[in-house]
Amino acid sequence: MNKNAEIEEEDSIIFEYKSEGIVFSNKTKIAFIMALFASLIITASIAITRGAYNIPIIVVYQLIIEKLNIVSASQTNSILNTIVWNIRAPRILLAIAVGMALASAGAVYQGTFKNPLVEPFILGISAGAAFGAALAIVFPTFLFSLQISAFIFGMIAVFGAYSLARIRGQTPLVTLILAGVIIGSLFSSLVSILKYTSTDAGLRQIVFWLMGGFYYACWSDVYQIVPAVTICIIILCMLGWKLNVLSMGEEEAKTLGINTERTKIILITLATFVTALSVSVVGIIAWVGLMMPHAARLVMGPDHRFLIPSAAIMGAIFLTICDTIARTLTTTEIPVGIITSILGAPYLIYLLRTKKNIFFG
Repeated sequence: MNKNAEIEEEDSIIFEYKSEGIVFSNKTKIAFIMALFASLIITASIAITRGAYNIPIIVVYQLIIEKLNIVSASQTNSILNTIVWNIRAPRILLAIAVGMALASAGAVYQGTFKNPLVEPFILGISAGAAFGAALAIVFPTFLFSLQISAFIFGMIAVFGAYSLARIRGQTPLVTLILAGVIIGSLFSSLVSILKYTSTDAGLRQIVFWLMGGFYYACWSDVYQIVPAVTICIIILCMLGWKLNVLSMGEEEAKTLGINTERTKIILITLATFVTALSVSVVGIIAWVGLMMPHAARLVMGPDHRFLIPSAAIMGAIFLTICDTIARTLTTTEIPVGIITSILGAPYLIYLLRTKKNIFFG
């Protein structure tokens, strides 16, 4: 048995996930990832036509071609161009980028912590970012904008948890999770204090931000998020084989020449960075980082070389669908965090009922 086969076998023991007894070859997995990418393009193409004002797909592509070629449009098309290019296009691209960021971060966290219930907010990112956003809302002239403040405090929360958990140069995973819970509780308490002391308008804005959404998506957000998320996901995919080795256990990884502490720091830092960056722009959107890695693992197995890109694309598809539902289901827009939670709860029930031996032993 070669080394890759041994790694996949050990990972299967850790997560106890198999694709109904079917073992796919690497070529089949690559083909499946390409099919997922094609599905993402189709989903985005449909999403951009849907809204309060439905636009035929042919008209959408004509408008995009006109925009890219800088061709003057008619007075009628100028209105449609505003809807497609200035409102829907950046919103859909942002949903794709955030979905990829949260899902890939979830896959990395689950692999690093060897726990199928871990998600991107486990180390207090959401609570820290929420405090930063609430601070910027209650004190609008306080140093930073809402996005920058949310990002800074999200990163502070994670590195605070990491520093708290570090003992004698080592960072035990269980201790790190407990530290994340402590830091998250601390920042949640601080958010509650800001809610209590804020005005009615400020309180409504804090609550609205905490529910997550793409209401204010613009091209500047796309330019900020998409390049950073793309680079980080590429690096995480390249480190997928090291995550496979790390999932076998730290002692086994050390015997294979892996610097476990440095690898964990790199993986957690990259996953934390894309999560904090996403949360700072769109608020807290739960369940994506928990559900999509599971869905990808059921098909791809535990090999993170294929799991991370599959989870990322699935996350993009899922969040694009949820955002489309959020802005088309009723006459008023529903925060997308509510939609993901409604869909996420039944999925967790399914996991607990069908995979109870994983969670409860």
